[in-house]
Amino acid sequence: LVMLFLFAVIVLQYVCPGTECQLLRLRAFSPSAAAAADPYRAEDETPARFVPRFNFSAGDLLRRGDFNIKGDDLIVFLHIQKTGGTTFGRHLVRNIQLEQPCECRAGQKKCTCHRPGKRETWLFSRFSTGWSCGLHADWTELTNCVPSVVDNKKEVRLRPSR
Repeated sequence: LVMLFLFAVIVLQYVCPGTECQLLRLRAFSPSAAAAADPYRAEDETPARFVPRFNFSAGDLLRRGDFNIKGDDLIVFLHIQKTGGTTFGRHLVRNIQLEQPCECRAGQKKCTCHRPGKRETWLFSRFSTGWSCGLHADWTELTNCVPSVVDNKKEVRLRPSR
């Protein structure tokens, strides 16, 4: 009986090494507590190291935008590394059902994504225009680079405002 008690104490120390046993805090796993919990609050009540900069409302996240493929609208794909961007970028050129889908040829990494009846592209991404703004261009690089690359053949007065 003493051996069993000592074994239980040793196991308990491995399962609950802190002063509070994690198994006794079952209320943290209840659905109502999980829904009300602040995701940025530390468990030990220390000040949060990460404070969100952008607090988007539900309306902001559900906002719809109209894209006119026949007009001057342009989709610029900003690839953020390690977020599935390569897969999503391929999806943009290969799987989207459009009036005139992108033409992707076997063995080529770039696809041609022209507007219906025009020789202009509607998509600015690695898979449609290549590395025009550099390898893994960030927001600042794309903001400065995209207008000059897309509209390089047009006079300044003829360039659309995007």
